[in-house]
Amino acid sequence: MKRLVILLVILIGINGLVRAQQNKMPTPTEIAQKNVDELDKRLKLNGTQKSVIYSFTYNQAKEQADLIKRQQAGNSKEEDVDKFYKLQNETSKNIRNVLRPEQQLEYDKVIEERLSGKSQKNKNKKKKKGEEEVESDIKGLLSAPPIEKQNQ
Repeated sequence: MKRLVILLVILIGINGLVRAQQNKMPTPTEIAQKNVDELDKRLKLNGTQKSVIYSFTYNQAKEQADLIKRQQAGNSKEEDVDKFYKLQNETSKNIRNVLRPEQQLEYDKVIEERLSGKSQKNKNKKKKKGEEEVESDIKGLLSAPPIEKQNQ
């Protein structure tokens, strides 16, 4: 009888943990605020910049959340993937337009870290022996190649 009660308690606990993990998708508001906070730390934004960037990132997060919900429901279209990344690129471009030139340079580094999966925290950690840090450049991602090269 004790084993049955213990097993039941364990199953209820596991069930609760699984449900808690499934409902952890952040809201667009949380995503936008987190992005603004991260950029503020790195770029030293003023109040107007924070407000405008929050607006851009909130709209992006809201539209992307709708696309994700549609995908989870099984109603996604092939164009949705393109729209998802197009939203990211447009938002990034709009944010760059709000920043001062010195902030734009640091913003490019932030985007590069996001694309490569690095974070500022990971950079500060010690590397293991034999590990090399590969530096990449995002200039190619910011603009399309010249038309002559595209046609080749």
